[in-house]
Amino acid sequence: MKGKIKIGVIGAGHLGSIHTKLWKANPEAELKGIFDTDVSTANRIAEENGCEVFESLDKVFEDCDAVTIATPTSTHYSVTKASIAKNVHCFIEKPITENYEEAVKLIEMAKNRNVLIQVGHVERFNPALSSLKKYNLQPMFIEAHRLAQFKPRATDVSVIHDLMIHDIDIMLWLVGSKVAKIDANGVAILTDNPDIANARITFENGAVANLTASRISAKPMRKMRIFQKQAYISIDFGNQDVEVFRILGDDDPAAANAIPATMLGLLDKALHNKKIVYEKPEVQESNAIAEEQKAFLEAINKKAPVAVSAHEAAEALRIAELINEQITK
Repeated sequence: MKGKIKIGVIGAGHLGSIHTKLWKANPEAELKGIFDTDVSTANRIAEENGCEVFESLDKVFEDCDAVTIATPTSTHYSVTKASIAKNVHCFIEKPITENYEEAVKLIEMAKNRNVLIQVGHVERFNPALSSLKKYNLQPMFIEAHRLAQFKPRATDVSVIHDLMIHDIDIMLWLVGSKVAKIDANGVAILTDNPDIANARITFENGAVANLTASRISAKPMRKMRIFQKQAYISIDFGNQDVEVFRILGDDDPAAANAIPATMLGLLDKALHNKKIVYEKPEVQESNAIAEEQKAFLEAINKKAPVAVSAHEAAEALRIAELINEQITK
């Protein structure tokens, strides 16, 4: 595709307004405008970013090469289906659709029309997680806590689909094995859907993940701990902080200048010819949503692999549904 990608934003809510602002600042894109059934909000965001307010979805698809879909989850399928029919590439905020069946249908439609779909699992682009690229992550146990204070937004779905799905996506991406078993429990407190949930997920390769999510917490938390052979990694997505503890052989060049992990006690006494070292990877400051947008454009323009594909997002949604079903059955 020659020249700048013409972008439209569908949905003028919290995420839609962020996407609009970042698309306006992206030199590789041309922000054409925004559409929302709430015209007054769309007008305000359009005025702030110097773009058009589209009068209809048809007008969006007529004027744009690609769109960000940041509408309520219940509308993702219909809006994306209409976009694919017009051969317009789609960036869909997570979850991809309201249910797995809809996601499968969109995948088939997009394949037939050669339309690209990327899904906004934004934590994949969190600078803390990105700082671990040099490490060979092969988790055998993952523990994640994703806690948030209550907000009326997104209460049309369970906390599994709203919050836990971030960690489900990361877990599936890192482990790279099929799910063998799920044990889950949770409770609805303020809404008609589960507001607190815990899931223990076992994989075919033996890995285990223990995920907890709550949207009625006093203090927010977005942390994940990864345990694997000869390494322990702690990731704080909220504060964008990472700590790594590794076991290195005395003959490993990295051991010579490494910091001894004294905070773990005298574990080194149990190891022969090895050291436990502490590392703090440098976290490069970046805007995760802007990085998502950059990856989306590269997938369109340069045929780069889709950062978070519709297949990956659909699988995360399928696992979320299985967890939710166990809790609500």
